[in-house]
Order: sequence, then C-alpha cells, then structure tokens
Amino acid sequence: MKRVTTILGISIVLIGSFFLIAADHIEAPAIQGTSADITDFYAFQGADTNSIAFVVNTQGLLSPAATGNASFDENTLIEINIDTSGDSVEDLVIQAIPRDGKMYFFGPVSPSSSGLNSVVETSGTTSSVDITSYGSNAITATNNGMKFFAGPRDDPFFMDFAQYGEIIAGNATSFNDPGTDTFAGSNVLSIVVEVPKSQIGGSGTINVWAEAKTKQ
Repeated sequence: MKRVTTILGISIVLIGSFFLIAADHIEAPAIQGTSADITDFYAFQGADTNSIAFVVNTQGLLSPAATGNASFDENTLIEINIDTSGDSVEDLVIQAIPRDGKMYFFGPVSPSSSGLNSVVETSGTTSSVDITSYGSNAITATNNGMKFFAGPRDDPFFMDFAQYGEIIAGNATSFNDPGTDTFAGSNVLSIVVEVPKSQIGGSGTINVWAEAKTKQ
C-alpha cells in the first residue's frame, strides 16, 4: 500500500439536506496552480435525491490559454473524508488519483488510518473514468451506483473582489447587485463523485472535508 501525507486540507462543512461550499483560491507558492491546490469543495444533494454529489476543484485561476496544458499530478491524491458519527474523524474516505489519462477512485471505504497520513485504499470499490480534455464533451462513468467525472470546467465560484476591497477600505458598505465576477473566464480542474446515500449511512447529517496528499 502506498503511504501519502497531507499537504493541504480545506473545507470542513456540515451537510444536511442543503448545499454548502467553502473556497480558498490563493495558496502558498509551493503548491499554487497544482493538483494540491484545492480551490473549492462542494457537497450537495444530487439530482437523484437518493444521492450526494461531491465536487473538488483544483488549480484555480486557469486562463483558457493555459487550461489545455493543465493536468492532474500523478503524485497527488485527492481524498474526500466523511464523518458519519459527529466526532470530526473520518469514518469513510473516497480517494481519487490520476494515472495515464484516467482518474481512479477508491471507496467509499473505511480508512486504514485517520488523520494526516493515508494509504491508497485498494480494498474498497475501485472505479475509473477517462479524464476529459479541455474543449471536449464531458466524459462520465458509472460503477456500483456511483457516477464520476474528472477534467477542466469553468470556475463556478462567484466573488467580487474589487467591491470587497472597497468594503474593507471603508469606501463602500455592501456588495453591488449585480456584482462583477472576479473569476469569470477562469477555469479549474474538477473531480466529481456522486454517491448513493445508502453507501454513506449515518444519521442524516455528515461532516465532510477534502484534502490533497502527496506520495512519500
């Protein structure tokens, strides 16, 4: 089993029957613009109300010109952690790691260890999807009731940083309606997993967070 350790963890959220998001677009220079740079983590009820969709976006602020050459780092594992018992310790993980043009998924499965260090959980359900190239139609895959996607997407996060700066400076008291989207025209590399709720369990409320981990 390969051992990996956390280099970035973001976005602890509480999911009930609603939608939540956390965002973090500017990272330290050592990881900025790489697969280790998680910009957003979304978790929401799927179009099928019996499922939950998890979306991890990485490598934010990609221009259209740069998106075609952007790729997932094969030494970086993305891990979605799911706490079903309310103790803020992961009970299940879903792992994603790229290899030779495909994104491989493991889980949801009980992790061999919790915390900063992980192993690739090959004992869990193994799935894969071809990574969609920029400008191509989305490629999706299904396995064991789950759905998968990996590839470039338009950054869906909306933030008016110019107006935010004016508010912080004391020159304005609120955001404009409509505001100006600072991220308009920029892209991210996305990993999407839709999972039946029956494979997650719990009492109906779960804590989830995403981490990027590098191979040791």
